[in-house]
Amino acid sequence: MITFSGYAASTFPRTLAGKVEVPVESIIKLDANENPYGCSPRVSQALASYPDINIYPDAGQTELRKLLQGYTGIGTENIVASGGSDQLIDLILRLFVAPGDEVINCIPTFAMFGFSTGMCNGKLVEVPRDENFAVNVTAVKAAITKKTKVIILANPNNPTGTVIPQPDILEIADTGLPVLVDEAYYEFSGETVVPLVSQYKNLMVLRTFSKWAGLAGLRIGYGIFPLEIANYLLKIKPPYNVNAAALVAVQESLKDIDFLMSRVKAIVAERERLFTELARLEFLKPFPSRANFILCSVLNGRASQLQQKLRNKGILVRYFDTPRLRDFIRISVGKPEHTDVLIKALQKIER
Repeated sequence: MITFSGYAASTFPRTLAGKVEVPVESIIKLDANENPYGCSPRVSQALASYPDINIYPDAGQTELRKLLQGYTGIGTENIVASGGSDQLIDLILRLFVAPGDEVINCIPTFAMFGFSTGMCNGKLVEVPRDENFAVNVTAVKAAITKKTKVIILANPNNPTGTVIPQPDILEIADTGLPVLVDEAYYEFSGETVVPLVSQYKNLMVLRTFSKWAGLAGLRIGYGIFPLEIANYLLKIKPPYNVNAAALVAVQESLKDIDFLMSRVKAIVAERERLFTELARLEFLKPFPSRANFILCSVLNGRASQLQQKLRNKGILVRYFDTPRLRDFIRISVGKPEHTDVLIKALQKIER
């Protein structure tokens, strides 16, 4: 029997009632890269009056895929939606990976890639990124064997925030092996290979509404795929894998793109301010990011203690305990007032 450690999810604030120094409603949640501004007001209004909660949603995702076609510019036949992009990661690996097959993964990166590979009894081949967390294309290609079935690239990468230059992605795609590019943070970076899916029969791209549109709680993601792969995924996905509330939320979000993108711009601006403030602290080394979070090395080697001290003050950040990220924390970008509280707390901790 194979033992799985599981995926370390973020903390739900209400579970901390009585365990931190502030009331639950004052907790600042910066540990899961969620949108601090929430969803479009149109979403809440539409959900309040939705009449068909008692009816199963369309298993074929007909209306949803038309909406996504309008947003991405890609035909409905190439689009498959899911209950969060995590579900598509699982389905893709189940489609390609049999026990003993290999998946190339550029670490450090999103832990779900390794988790889902393990669930398929696949072998994770880990290719380390360089000191600045850039992907080593030569090393990726050298890691390919006859057992390699998928190469996974997150762009921007989580938790490092780094972007892979498009020529590097295409050089890897030119190997002919299935390449999965996770663009969960696309709206914050503006970098995408979606238009190239039509040119590569092996290129797949994932997106989500969790980050830019503030719909993390409704679990709605989607992917852009070559036609043959899209057809297979539609066959093996759970029949009602996108719920009716998520469909309504996508409809209303896509009617309010200008509003939501103004909030994305606010988050990007706050990301730059947060980076500047973190860089002033002698015990932290922040890394430049193109996503909605910033990864920091804790130079005194006490990342776990720092995370716990912030947690006690009601500020939640992500702590990592892996070989490449032994003393690192990741801080999601919040509102300006969240940054102010965080920096003041860090300054006090430093003293």
